[in-house]
Amino acid sequence: MAARRILVIDDEEDIREVAKASLEIVGGWEVLTAPSGSDGIATAESERPDAILLDVMMPDMDGPTTYQRLRGDSTTRDIPVIFLTAKVQSADRRHLSGLGAASMIAKPFDPLGLAGEVARVLGWA
Repeated sequence: MAARRILVIDDEEDIREVAKASLEIVGGWEVLTAPSGSDGIATAESERPDAILLDVMMPDMDGPTTYQRLRGDSTTRDIPVIFLTAKVQSADRRHLSGLGAASMIAKPFDPLGLAGEVARVLGWA
């Protein structure tokens, strides 16, 4: 079976690099990265990853807007999305949950635990 492929969309390079290393080393998955919502959408359309980790707060196009665009496209509509967020207030969590994403992971995340959390949320464990 081919390795699962995950797309990490985050405007912070260090977050992308830590998530990529963590998911590759601990999870054994192939990881694609994108620095913005628009780049992420293009990558998701062309590469069809098995899941997407999506930052909530990004310049230009934020995570919820990116998520809505992914959901509106037939090629990316069914890819599970997990939000990465530094906003952990209950109102923010309720708003994000209401969008229909698979889950949320708080930033900063534990690099050693990230792959396990993603696998648990998506039923890959």
